[in-house]
Amino acid sequence: MFQGVFTALVTPFAKGAVDVDALRLMVDRQIQAGVHGLVVCGTTGEAAAMSADERKQAIQAVAEQAKGRVSVIAGTGSNNTAACINATEQAASYGVDAALVVTPYYVKPPQRGLVDHYSQVAKVGLPVVAYNVPSRTGVSIKPDTARLLSEIPGVVALKEASGDMVLGAEIIRQVGQGFAVLSGDDGTFLPFLSVGGAGCVSVLSNLVPKEVVELYEAFMAGDLTKAKDLHFRFLPLVRALFSESNPIPVKAALAMMGLMGDEIRTPLSIMEEKSREKLRGILEELELLG
Repeated sequence: MFQGVFTALVTPFAKGAVDVDALRLMVDRQIQAGVHGLVVCGTTGEAAAMSADERKQAIQAVAEQAKGRVSVIAGTGSNNTAACINATEQAASYGVDAALVVTPYYVKPPQRGLVDHYSQVAKVGLPVVAYNVPSRTGVSIKPDTARLLSEIPGVVALKEASGDMVLGAEIIRQVGQGFAVLSGDDGTFLPFLSVGGAGCVSVLSNLVPKEVVELYEAFMAGDLTKAKDLHFRFLPLVRALFSESNPIPVKAALAMMGLMGDEIRTPLSIMEEKSREKLRGILEELELLG
């Protein structure tokens, strides 16, 4: 269930509300392209800027539209363990397949606190994907802590988004087989696969889901040349997608491609014009604009 390409869906907004129709169309487009799963209300989905009712609306829409065709992982993380448990219980009732639980942000818990946090959330009974993104949370899961997490019943995978391949490789080495470690950065997707990673939670696949799936399938088939060609072809776009805080650039790109509006919520803001023009140029070179 936790191998392959999982698209970290953006949340389309229209006039200040979740654009459910656009979100459902995105789900179908992703599934038709062959992705293995969808992540809703994660970082790319602007969950932090959404109300509880809006997150419920988005999660339910994605789960209903997917109709069991692919795995759906819902973001339920919080820096409050009780709130995280409650959000995970609610997500389970919406019919999703797993919860994406980011390390508690701002409070900077010790490693033993991380183990306690995930142990309590896992008792809900919904499979838990731990999420390590220290650039946003202020705390990083250490390799020996990842090993302890892999031993918790119900913690089934780890999204590793530190961008540090040495850390990622050491985590994969310590957790061993049977516990999925997913790259949380498109730029480290192929390197992750090369050291035993299970796949990627991808921002890039919002734009080119078919090609990201092809990269994964090429690697798994032993065609490293094709996998490298795809990796290098889209690397400039990957860099542009993180030239400003995610999901500002990917929303701008989707709007340029005519797939949705680029409405985004403060404290994020629309992409600066200079960066926007550079992104447009890359999309044109890749022949992604009509």
